[in-house]
Amino acid sequence: MATYKDYMLFDKLPHTWCAGCGDGIILQSIAAVFAEMELDKHDITLVSGIGCFGRVDDYLDINCMHVTHGRALAAATGVALGNPELNVLVTMGDGDGTTIGGNHLIHCARRNIDLTAIIANNYNYGQTGGQYSGTTPTDSITSTSPYGHIEQNFDICKLAEAAGASYVARSTAYNPVQMRRLIRGGMEHKGFALIEVMVACPAHYGRYNRQGEAADMMKLMDEQSIPVEKARTMTEEELEGRIVTGLLVDKDREDYYTKYKKIIDAQNMDK
Repeated sequence: MATYKDYMLFDKLPHTWCAGCGDGIILQSIAAVFAEMELDKHDITLVSGIGCFGRVDDYLDINCMHVTHGRALAAATGVALGNPELNVLVTMGDGDGTTIGGNHLIHCARRNIDLTAIIANNYNYGQTGGQYSGTTPTDSITSTSPYGHIEQNFDICKLAEAAGASYVARSTAYNPVQMRRLIRGGMEHKGFALIEVMVACPAHYGRYNRQGEAADMMKLMDEQSIPVEKARTMTEEELEGRIVTGLLVDKDREDYYTKYKKIIDAQNMDK
């Protein structure tokens, strides 16, 4: 029986992520899902962007593409439409996937492209020095907001849902069991699936905001987390500062390729 180790490139280890970063937990979880689903390596394509979490492709023994900043979803769309038999995953950070690449995110969701996007959200641009991103909470300290971040941050999952994503979920690096379940659900879902995973960045965000060591940040993440079922019974005020986890959206909606193929088939029948 396959294990996550069968999909890893151990000669590339140790990884380059900072001590205490949650990206390695997501990496192992992705490989574990491949093993659970008994996927052939040749039937998987992973497209990654620039940033901390974009380095995932360095350690996986599958088909990988490493593309420019903010363009991972655009490249992955071409892969998914060019070969709909592939299991296409996209790995991005909050800066790469929703700030630089936010335009591609909303249009992938709108079109319902059949791929699985995994966004590691650590509230900042970790690889380039801890600058604020579109998800950085208001009043947070970052390298580019040393007196407090004044902008309103957005909710990645709500953004994806509003744009039309047919599968939306959120988990945390503290809960890899839930994370694996949600990633597998996204891969088995026909259509655009987005899984946001909250991760700690002790090197920048945690240090600037005095959240302690990596273990303290993980504990805080657990304390802030609340199941979506309970969240639905709470007020907006009660949810302030909480991380709502679980399966947020799961609906049947015809994916882009299926719609397009129907048009092509109909035209061919008329000839």
